[in-house]
Amino acid sequence: MTASAPTLAVIGGGQLARMMAQPAIALGLPLRLLAEGEGVSAAQVIPDHYVGDYRDLDTLVKATDGCAVVTFDHEHVPTEHLRALAGSGLAVRPGPEALVHAQDKGVMREAISRLGLPNPRYAAVGSLSEIEDFGFPCVLKRTRGGYDGKGVWVVRTAAECEAPLASAAASAVELLAEELVDFRRELSALVARSPSGQAAAYPVVESTQRDGICHEVVAPAPGLDPDLAGRAQELALRVAGALDVTGILAVELFETADGRLLVNELAMRPHNTGHWTQDGAVTSQFENHLRAVMDLPLGSPAARAPWTVMVNILGGAAETGRLYDGFPHALARDPHLRVHLYGKELRPGRKVGHVNAYGADLDDCLERARHAAAWFGGDLGDESE
Repeated sequence: MTASAPTLAVIGGGQLARMMAQPAIALGLPLRLLAEGEGVSAAQVIPDHYVGDYRDLDTLVKATDGCAVVTFDHEHVPTEHLRALAGSGLAVRPGPEALVHAQDKGVMREAISRLGLPNPRYAAVGSLSEIEDFGFPCVLKRTRGGYDGKGVWVVRTAAECEAPLASAAASAVELLAEELVDFRRELSALVARSPSGQAAAYPVVESTQRDGICHEVVAPAPGLDPDLAGRAQELALRVAGALDVTGILAVELFETADGRLLVNELAMRPHNTGHWTQDGAVTSQFENHLRAVMDLPLGSPAARAPWTVMVNILGGAAETGRLYDGFPHALARDPHLRVHLYGKELRPGRKVGHVNAYGADLDDCLERARHAAAWFGGDLGDESE
């Protein structure tokens, strides 16, 4: 009998951990999950799972016992707990000194500045007077704990600062003021990096946000100057190397009207802007994340088709029936469509799945992906074709 492969622990039971399961099966890689509750997205497909609080060190130690490596579905595990796990001999990937740059926006901004890379103008602020000194309009961000538009406010007057200041005070986190960038569009540069230093860069994509939530992604970014695309990939690779990132790194960028790039956010895990890779790239971001954290050779990030469009499926205002009931229409209408559901309860605005459409014609891919996502989300009424 051959020895089993080393076990990889994954902290967090959301859809990102769920989508690691399929490539893990192909790689013969056992997964151990620490989930927030029974029946959450990833716990439905990863049998070896614990249920507990990732903020509790004893729980983390028990959940990772016997594992060779630990990685993450989210960035919220306390930094001091990550250091304790690493100190016990467990391979934490990405490590705490890297992951803190995705956990704390203030730390991230300072690191990007030290590297001489392009930031928006920013400053730490703790009072209304400091915000006024920074100048309106601006964006206020909680340095920790925000995601999908939560903990982010666009403020244009002193009165609009009341809520963010109260939120920061209540949760004992700092606020960051950033200039309100007049950007042409948002881009994302996704790279994978292994402990041995091998790295792979995916095509740069364009993302569209609605209410702070990623709505759709087009790969590659239409009309992007090849030189600018290369600069974006080089920037992401430089960040990954300088911060010693292991796994997937997503660098969200603003492209300005005059052709500049500004760093917006960092994520050190598979990312919504990389979901297109499941069907549109030779190696998905999920497989390359697993390969990277286990220090296996990385797979090709090359695109399989000229265009791939990813559109998120969001819960509607009033939900009836099941998401599964959308399959007969969507798959009959488009046999090439790829649908990924997360096993989540429907709630208004919640990400419950996504669709990928790929092909040689961008407009066709956009129409197919948008139609399918709207159908699953209940936005097309009783339309049938």
